[in-house]
Parts: sequence; C-alpha cells; structure tokens
Amino acid sequence: MSAIDFSDPATIALLTEALTAAGVDGLEISRPGGQLRIVVAGKDGARISSTKATPRAPGLAPGSAAAVVKAPMAGRFYVEHPASAAPQNLPRSVSDADIIGFVGVGHILLPLRAGRSGVLTRLLAEPDALVGFGDPLLEIEFQS
Repeated sequence: MSAIDFSDPATIALLTEALTAAGVDGLEISRPGGQLRIVVAGKDGARISSTKATPRAPGLAPGSAAAVVKAPMAGRFYVEHPASAAPQNLPRSVSDADIIGFVGVGHILLPLRAGRSGVLTRLLAEPDALVGFGDPLLEIEFQS
C-alpha cells in the first residue's frame, strides 16, 4: 500500500470535505517528513479572538487595549486577497466581521476576521511571509 501524499491539494480537499461531513473541527497529522494541520471553519471563516489584552503601546488612547491576531495555521500571510488590486492602508477601522487578512496554502485561503471592532494599527508579519501556527500577524486596538 502506498503512502498518502499530504502535499497534494486534491487529497487535502478530500480530507477537508470528509471532516466537514463528519462534523469534525480539525485534524493534525505529524510524520517525520512534515506536519499537516486542517482546521475546518464555519461558514463565516475562521474567527480570531483574543482572551488577553497586550500592554498598551505608546500613543494609544487611554481606555484602549491592543490585541495580537495570531496565525491559525501555517501558510503564507496576506493582508489583502491575492487577487485584489486595492492595497489596505493602516491604521484603519474594522468591525468584528471584517476580514483583516488571509493565511494561504496553495490555492486555499483561510480568511482572518477581526472578531471585535477596533482599529487595525500595525502589521507584525511581512505581507507574503511564510508564517507558522500561532505567529503574530496583526495588532488591533480595541476601544473600551
């Protein structure tokens, strides 16, 4: 029996469909040659939430806090959709449902949603950089 090729997009798509049909939220497979992590998001995409505010950065308004948005999986970090021609400038206001970036593997893009309203203040990772699970990507200033 031959080994499953986890680098094949068709295999990843088949696994994702099977996980979704089974109601499973995700899967992680580790082998000596690499690791595959699939996170099945709801119809609204991945929600990014912060449970702990980071210390206030200099220049932030009193009563505000900043939260760091981290990568939900390994892949390439995009601030805007790769097909978009309009650059997103910072700082900019975001609502809880706004897509603030993407993490992509091949042709698969996982949208990153703000999760809370605030001001997207700075990038913590370079656009088009290869990022790992949990790497800091963006900082959002929340108003209280």
